[in-house]
Amino acid sequence: MSDTVIKVEGISKKFRIGSAEKAAYKTLRDNITEAFSYPFRKTSELFFRHKPSVAKDIWALKNVSFDVSSGEVIGIIGRNGAGKSTLLKILSRITEPTGGFAEIRGRVGSLLEVGTGFHPELTGRENIYLSGAILGMGRDEIKRNFDEIVSFAEVEKFVDTPVKRFSSGMYLRLAFSVAAHLNPEILIVDEVLAVGDTRFQEKCLNKMDDVGRKGRTVLFVSHSMPNITRLCKRAILLENGTVAANGASHSIVNLYLNNGRDTAASREWTDMSKAPGTDIVRLRGIRIILENGCVMDTVDISQTFGVEMEYEVLKPGYMLMPYYHFYNETNIAAFDVHDTDKAWRRRPRPAGLYKSTAWVHGNLLSEGRMFISAGLTRVDAAQTQFHEKYAVTVQIVENLENDSPARGDWSGEMGGVVRPLLRWSTQYGDTHDSPQS
Repeated sequence: MSDTVIKVEGISKKFRIGSAEKAAYKTLRDNITEAFSYPFRKTSELFFRHKPSVAKDIWALKNVSFDVSSGEVIGIIGRNGAGKSTLLKILSRITEPTGGFAEIRGRVGSLLEVGTGFHPELTGRENIYLSGAILGMGRDEIKRNFDEIVSFAEVEKFVDTPVKRFSSGMYLRLAFSVAAHLNPEILIVDEVLAVGDTRFQEKCLNKMDDVGRKGRTVLFVSHSMPNITRLCKRAILLENGTVAANGASHSIVNLYLNNGRDTAASREWTDMSKAPGTDIVRLRGIRIILENGCVMDTVDISQTFGVEMEYEVLKPGYMLMPYYHFYNETNIAAFDVHDTDKAWRRRPRPAGLYKSTAWVHGNLLSEGRMFISAGLTRVDAAQTQFHEKYAVTVQIVENLENDSPARGDWSGEMGGVVRPLLRWSTQYGDTHDSPQS
């Protein structure tokens, strides 16, 4: 395709670890020590045999292929050691591949580590011009962006100080600002957002969102799945150096978080003798469902979904109350809910099969992963019959192309466990008609 700006074809990268020992130059002291120890060394070798180290090849990447079109913002995700950073270093021309090739059309700005490409002895000002020159920019073009770079990085007072004296935070801010503001056609960012404080992370995300909206291409590695789904329409999942999946970011993030399980949105217990519970009641299943009854592990932020618990009452005559506890990705308790169905409150239940569903309205939860614990207790005796921690999970996603009522016209980061759609009203009065005090 004519608009393809990055073409990766069969890239592989091999590293050798535990390389065999090499003969080293010996000092006079080494030779004298060896001469004195020689008679004893022969005897010791009978008892202690030296085991030489064995070289081992590790494939960080194996036959990786994909294309990136102009203006795409693509997330690259995977667990530690999956090959993400190695891939970006190859695309940034820092590391050569062992096999395969990559064709890149356009000026590349990379931020793979704090202060990548900076010379520690040069000042912040000098490093900005050096970085621009490496990107092929003229002095006048760099000068036009200089004030904006320094302002974004918040290093105005230190711009003429050698960067080796910068704190890690100053280093980070200037490095990102240079990479994002010198107008590269392709911006490559690897995990830098995890280093800065919350306010700076928000600035970085907004800037990358702005870069993408201006039609530039962005490759973004992150372990934050909400950031991936917020910024990227497409994501690539790497596992053990290979492309495990490539597609819409919401689907790929869901695949990554489920980690190969059949589905995190549904759990069933078919053998009642092994099901959670007591001789009074046993749990049969828990599932995330939409209003049409379909089981779903990924839900749009504006959709209503239900958490359905199926259980069997074995002995009649007990007042039972199902409940759920909701937690976010960082194990913060979002809220607890208990069954408030008036038809069954304080009413002994007959034996039989039950389904109790709690409906979570759309525009309530924020984007991200939600873990749901499920349980059931006796009301009359305050005795828990079963409690399954993190029984099911659901991924709340947000597509910025769709209307998100609770977001309004705000395109920046929105934190918090919940994002409720509140009712707003604004009253207007002409000050010229207001009575004077």
